[in-house]
Amino acid sequence: MDKVLVLGGGFAGVEAAIYLRKQGLEVTLVSDRDYFYIYPTSIWIPTGGATIEDVSIPLDKLAMNHGFQLIVDPVVAFEASSKKVTLESGRILDEYKYIVLALGQDKMQLKGMEHTLSICGKPEEATALSEQLDQLIQKGEGRIAMGFGGNPKDTSAVRGGPAFELLFNVHNYLQKKGIRDKFDLTFFAPMEKPGQKMGPKALVMMDKMFKMTNVNKKIGSKITHFEEDGICFEDETKLESDLTMFISAGSGHSILKASGLPLSDAGYVVTNEYNEIDGFEGLYAIGDSTALLGPEWRAKQGHVAEVMARNTAYNLFNSMQNIDSKQSYMEHLDILCVMDTGNGAAYVHRSDKGGKMIPLPIIGHWMKKMWGWYNRYSKLGKIPRLPGM
Repeated sequence: MDKVLVLGGGFAGVEAAIYLRKQGLEVTLVSDRDYFYIYPTSIWIPTGGATIEDVSIPLDKLAMNHGFQLIVDPVVAFEASSKKVTLESGRILDEYKYIVLALGQDKMQLKGMEHTLSICGKPEEATALSEQLDQLIQKGEGRIAMGFGGNPKDTSAVRGGPAFELLFNVHNYLQKKGIRDKFDLTFFAPMEKPGQKMGPKALVMMDKMFKMTNVNKKIGSKITHFEEDGICFEDETKLESDLTMFISAGSGHSILKASGLPLSDAGYVVTNEYNEIDGFEGLYAIGDSTALLGPEWRAKQGHVAEVMARNTAYNLFNSMQNIDSKQSYMEHLDILCVMDTGNGAAYVHRSDKGGKMIPLPIIGHWMKKMWGWYNRYSKLGKIPRLPGM
């Protein structure tokens, strides 16, 4: 049986390794870190509701439980035509006929981003956010700004939900401490209607939530750069901030620029709906590495990445057996999340039929907590995996 190499230890890569093993294939996973990080539940780290350990799963445990091989060594180069992978240690991997690319994406860089922290960046940034928030609380007052950016070359590369979640979690955290009135909270984004992917009804509800929580907004003007004490915009205004959380829009992974693969204008790997790459037999790209097909409101999300991974395991195995049966991710292309606020949540869903946001006071927060628990223990194989999850 031919061996399969999976590059990337995030949602897409881990899911691919697990399901390729379910097909009975010999699988090796390469990751730049030794743990799988559950980004959706990292939103509680800054407010003390979770630690990095709480939202991480050691990859060696996943490898042992599911039977795949693990290499912890960053990829530094990939040559698509020869299927040659070069690792940071100098190790060369070139014996794999089948490779699944799940390297994720890079972030668009703006001037002065060293003055910001991201809840969707390196895991240690979440801890740094917690430390800076604690410093402001000890001070007794502060100005906090949280927002996200966009990529005009690819509208699917925006991560907006976590910014809203962290903002509302911080609001409730400060309110519980009885010091919310001592802090200015501001949401910022360059687009006129941030969050419009969720649909018009959700936009109206989001505006109500901003008013209810006394959160200011600075939207509709391009961000020019960041400074130590704030954010500067194209309209020549500056938003003063003592703590800035910014989620930059995604762009194609730098490793893939010189790979020889077909790339979109934003640098993502161009695939068909089966995650195959035209002209490169045995190569598949999934998750944030891909140029996502679909409508304008489409968004790169973990559940879509996992659908791609499961489909690729099915498609790859059938290709090995010369079976002409494939699964597409297009029918699963929707926006789906439970947007946590710290004291509740909102169920968000967007599809071709429209968008909706349903408030879930109190119970919504615990639903998301339960999802985090389920995600950890189902991946470890300690509880059954629910169909479609």
